[in-house]
Amino acid sequence: MPRPLRWLSRALTVLVILGLALAGAGVWAVRASFPQLSGELKAEGLMGRVTVYRDKTGIPHIYADSPEDLFLAQGYVHAQDRFFEMDFRRHVTAGRLSEMFGPSTLVEDKVVRTLGWRRVAERELPMLSEQTRRYLDSYAKGVNSWLEEHRGSIGKSLEYGLLKFTDSGYQPEPWTPADSVSWLKAMAWDLRSNLSDEIGRALAASRLPRDRVEQLWPGYPFETHRPIVTRGSVTEHGFNQDEEPHKDAPPPDPAPPDPAALTRASEAIRAVPSLMGDPGGGSGIGSNSWVVDGRHTTSGKPLLANDPHLSAALPSIWYQAGLHCRARSAACPFDVTGFTFAGLPGVVIGHNDRISWGFTNLGPDVADLYLERVKDDSYLFMGEWKPLTTRVETIQVAGGDPVLLRVRDTMHGPIISDVMPGARNTLPGAATIFKERADAVALKWTALEPSRTADAIFELNAARDWPEFRAAASRFDVPSQNLVYADVQGNIGYQAPGRIPVRTQGDGTWPVPGWTGEYGWQSVVPFNDLPSVYNPSEGYIVTANNAVVDPGRYPHMITKDWSYGYRSQRILDRLKAELKKGKVDVATMSRVQQDTHNGFAEFLTPRLTALKVTGGAREALDLLAGWDGSQDAGSGAAMYFNAVWRNLLVETFNDDLPAGALPTGGDRWFEVVRVMLDKEDDPFWDDTRTPRAETRDDMLRRAMALAYDELTARLGPDVKSWRWGDLHTLRLTSQTFGASGIGPVEWLFNRGPFPVPGNDDAVNAAGWNVQEGYSVDWLPSMRMIVDLADLDRSRWINLTGASGHAFHDNYWDQASLWASGKTIPMLSGEEAVRKAAVHILTLTP
Repeated sequence: MPRPLRWLSRALTVLVILGLALAGAGVWAVRASFPQLSGELKAEGLMGRVTVYRDKTGIPHIYADSPEDLFLAQGYVHAQDRFFEMDFRRHVTAGRLSEMFGPSTLVEDKVVRTLGWRRVAERELPMLSEQTRRYLDSYAKGVNSWLEEHRGSIGKSLEYGLLKFTDSGYQPEPWTPADSVSWLKAMAWDLRSNLSDEIGRALAASRLPRDRVEQLWPGYPFETHRPIVTRGSVTEHGFNQDEEPHKDAPPPDPAPPDPAALTRASEAIRAVPSLMGDPGGGSGIGSNSWVVDGRHTTSGKPLLANDPHLSAALPSIWYQAGLHCRARSAACPFDVTGFTFAGLPGVVIGHNDRISWGFTNLGPDVADLYLERVKDDSYLFMGEWKPLTTRVETIQVAGGDPVLLRVRDTMHGPIISDVMPGARNTLPGAATIFKERADAVALKWTALEPSRTADAIFELNAARDWPEFRAAASRFDVPSQNLVYADVQGNIGYQAPGRIPVRTQGDGTWPVPGWTGEYGWQSVVPFNDLPSVYNPSEGYIVTANNAVVDPGRYPHMITKDWSYGYRSQRILDRLKAELKKGKVDVATMSRVQQDTHNGFAEFLTPRLTALKVTGGAREALDLLAGWDGSQDAGSGAAMYFNAVWRNLLVETFNDDLPAGALPTGGDRWFEVVRVMLDKEDDPFWDDTRTPRAETRDDMLRRAMALAYDELTARLGPDVKSWRWGDLHTLRLTSQTFGASGIGPVEWLFNRGPFPVPGNDDAVNAAGWNVQEGYSVDWLPSMRMIVDLADLDRSRWINLTGASGHAFHDNYWDQASLWASGKTIPMLSGEEAVRKAAVHILTLTP
């Protein structure tokens, strides 16, 4: 070989060797944090041996002789798979993100510190039962045992290696029970019901008269969409499902307040990182759950289905696990399988050997905004200036100096309008509404008071029957959830829990003046008064964030801002149709979960097809001929219909509304437009930006033309090639480094995109924001179907996988199954668990 070629060959050889070495180092760095899943490990604090079985999906089933060992092992296993997620979450809930990520997260920290989530969690701990505190302590010991063994950055997870570039000195602190309890505050915040609607109304009122604002928040359509509870009312002994209703007149609404303060409050609310969902987006985020009793099932025992709709996240919000006492007894009462949160002991949704339960968001009005008059360090209340409660929070910042935050509270709660950059101290516009100046906005919210929700989780896990289930539900204060129930004896039920305020005046739909003293909270609705149903005559119960009960039969105001019942009614209609054919089974329940029908198509499609249009829009409109409203990923009709819907909302309402009240989609807007379709000259149809007065048909034609232009530009001119899944896609994104803006780093952690069927308010709900495009923002975060005849015949699926370690086999192995509507066996019996196990780990003292 000539000398130049020999040197080139040697240089290439060296480069190849270096490349292989670097690749090997990269592989080693990635795999170094993968947990040991088989063999034997010591866990500090254990009293006895614990066995952890994992199947091929990495789902652990933990067997121990005592509750303390069981929850210690759960903490250890959670840390093995998800410690960085846990560490990130506790920094969010404590307002300490800037310690990890520097000044870029200061806004988020300021808002959370102002709300005081961590402070509330620390006040809750002494209120919890001695047993619950013991379980929380055991869980923390398990996390810390794992943490002590993995002090190096690479040994914990890949993220800690990258974090060195932000904060070279960062080391995770030991886990504490308050870290676990704080997670419940994030859960409550993300499921906080109508706070964004309250702000939206007031912001809309800055441009529109009251009657037109109310048109954008129509009443629930009780005549066509059935509520959860259809019988019963409150007696002197509590809610009675067989009682005839009594009706009380609702209190009057307050006048709308000034928008300036509310814009600041809205910005503050949206600054809080969403760990579960984003109800602030106003797009109808929710969940489905329903239960069918044995009269209607092939097995003769109940079936229970649940799929909570939450933000897409990688790793998933949920972590599947089984927690089993080897010998169940009063001293060790747990034999439970289901979905857990990494960072919190116990099972949140699932079943034990006797009962099963599921959640959907109840959505009661548990938060109010108070406009305040503030002067120096005082606020006005009923003619007197009262001292503000103040404190100074110190926020440590990676790579920078500490930041001091002065937090101010009124009797109503923290002043949230203080925590936005550039916020003014005075809001003169409020004078035109209340005849007095308003300076700030305070938040009153039930979750800012200590509660015993942590007790409820362990009591649910151990409950054996309906009375014990209800007793556990009575402690589930925040967030208020619709609880559905089934047991192996064949019983089914529904319970509404939670701390729901009783107001002296107003209905919680508008912000109110804090200085008058007229709009206080006098009490909470007693638990026994909350709606409940046991073994209804029809043999099924459906909850999908729809109205719980018709206010005509119920004296307490729960909320006026329900989801509008399109999903719940579709589930009811599907169940009734299936029951006409015969009895249902697990496969039937799964098919209903996968239903993609668009509930608004039957109202809008006939209006579109009746119009004369020309050009390309005519060819596109032909896609809707004979369309049944289904929204599979391969549907061209669904793609065009949703593009028309998006453009119709943007063109019809954006000219009338401020940024904080723009339409984002969802069934509230279904209902708004459904009513407007019968009003050709409704003022909202007119585009105020043009000199002419547009009508309904003008805007429908415009929306069709714009949709055609948009899809032609993005998908090409051949309308027959358009597919809903081409644009309605899901990209699984890490909440931290997955949104770094650095391509190679994002590549490490993010996965997708892939096509997703469904829509905001299909049963198979995959939400998107019409202001931003078609990408999926929230979705069924998991799916579960429990068969009470044979619990090992139950099915489940998680959005991603058990592991939080990028490139681990179980990092996102369930995602493709989830996207295609498939599930995997939800095993819980010890024999089935042992048979499916591919890894067996023994933890020893």
